[in-house]
Amino acid sequence: MREVDWEKVYGDLRKLNWLIVLIMASISYFLMSASLTLGVILGGLIIIANFSVFQHTVRAAFSSEGRMKLTKKSIIVKYYLRLLVLGTIIYTLIKYGRVDPVGLAVGLSTVVISIVILGISRALKTISGEAV
Repeated sequence: MREVDWEKVYGDLRKLNWLIVLIMASISYFLMSASLTLGVILGGLIIIANFSVFQHTVRAAFSSEGRMKLTKKSIIVKYYLRLLVLGTIIYTLIKYGRVDPVGLAVGLSTVVISIVILGISRALKTISGEAV
């Protein structure tokens, strides 16, 4: 079994996130309303920022040897604070903004779509025998 280069995987995932937001926003711009397009863009930006903060927290929590550098309690508190901020931003955008909730939901799915595409891509490369 090969060891995974997490720096490369994370770099690929970040690039794919931005590419997917660009593609979805472009399609939405030409085919949908302005509020839906704004929702896609803001949703994508919010979830990419959220994912980056989460990734930073995980890296800060563990040493390179796999030992925990932070306490479980501080990790849990940061997790819930991040979710509280995310929920507040989404609530505010929907309640007071001119953002379409469907567009926002589509934009918020950016990271999930990226992970699925990256997983399928890497699985296909593994099956075909290419280097990952």
